Amino acid sequence: MRKIIATTFATVDGFQNDPQIWSGEYFTAEAARYSAELLFGSDTMLMGRVTYDNMAQAWPSMSGDPFADKANSVRKYVVSSTLEKAEWNNTTIIKGDDLVPAVTKIKEEPGQDILIWGFGRLTDELLENGLLDEYHVWIHPVLIGKGEPMFRGGAEAKLELTKTTLLSSGIIILTYRPLPKAASEEAAEA
Repeated sequence: MRKIIATTFATVDGFQNDPQIWSGEYFTAEAARYSAELLFGSDTMLMGRVTYDNMAQAWPSMSGDPFADKANSVRKYVVSSTLEKAEWNNTTIIKGDDLVPAVTKIKEEPGQDILIWGFGRLTDELLENGLLDEYHVWIHPVLIGKGEPMFRGGAEAKLELTKTTLLSSGIIILTYRPLPKAASEEAAEA
């Protein structure tokens, strides 16, 4: 079965908003290689409406490098209750009420990993339904003091740290695997 991997940039104080303002100086060739490994290890992207709107504005005009060409060519799914038409090529709309059965079906199809850029309501709901397999949290050596937290209230899970990657720019990438609910409940009772 394919894995769903969510990846996001975050600050040391746990915020993820406006990474274009604070992350750029840390995105070295080393970070680009790691990011490319995630993208090229996937053949499908899954995103919420806000991420889709931002990405669909920027990425279609980028081409000519392998990363942009891959991001533009993979199969994409956007989860939205209000979006009527998806303009970005290879994009299918999943209505919000259909999320769990649709993602379960996609996950069971043959292929590479399924990648999510950013954390939000979509990743929270996938976690709650046992469909999210990995988090890659790129902690940047920055404090911004306010903003959108990585995790909002509601989603609860025990996580297992499976890998730590330290980049020379100071970014620490923490890879976590959500533990199944039964394991989380047993750990809480112990």
